Amino acid sequence: MSEPTYRIRALHTGSTITVYQAYAPQIGLPAAREGRFPAVWKRDRMTWIKPSFLWMMYRCGWGAKEGQETVLAVEISRDGFEWALEHACLSHYEHGLHADRAAWKRQLKRAPARVQWDPERDLHLQPLAHRSLQLGLTGEAARLYADEWTVSITDVTSLAHAVHAQVRAGDLDAARQLLPRETPYPLGEGSLAHLHR
Repeated sequence: MSEPTYRIRALHTGSTITVYQAYAPQIGLPAAREGRFPAVWKRDRMTWIKPSFLWMMYRCGWGAKEGQETVLAVEISRDGFEWALEHACLSHYEHGLHADRAAWKRQLKRAPARVQWDPERDLHLQPLAHRSLQLGLTGEAARLYADEWTVSITDVTSLAHAVHAQVRAGDLDAARQLLPRETPYPLGEGSLAHLHR
C-alpha cells in the first residue's frame, strides 16, 4: 500500500506525541537535564517541532551542524499538539485552499501555529515522495509548548550518532532497528483538511 502524501507519522502513546528539535548545548543540555526549557530559551520566537526523526537528522546533519549539536526528543501532550494543528495555518499560500492571497496573509498573521509539509527523508537523508509535517509555534503556542504541553525532554544525540554510524558502515538494517517506531498518528477525519489541498 502506498504512503499518502500528507500524513503525520510519529512516535506516540495514548496521551503524548514525541517531536524533535536540535539546539546548541547551552540550551539542549539543561533542557534535557531539567526536563523543561531553560530561561534562555526564547518563548517569544517561533520554534519548529518535527515528529519525524529522520527529517530532524536531515535538518541538523545528524547533530553535526553548528548550533544544532544537541538533539532533543520532546514528549508533549496530544491535546496540545492537536490544539496547535487546529489553530495552524499553512505556511504558504495555496490556490484552491485559501480564498485569496490576502485572506491567507490575514490568517497567517493571526495563527499561533503554522505548518509546512516537506519531503520525508530516508536513511541517506534523500527525499521521499511523501511529506513530513513541520509545525511552527509562535506567541501563545510557543509559550504553551514550553510551559504546559511538555511532558519530558530527552537528549537523543547519542542515538543520532549511532544511527549515522550504521548508515556510514552500510548496515541499513541495523540503522533501521535503532530508529524510533513512528506510526500513523490518529486524527479525526478532516483534521488536516485546512493544512493541505
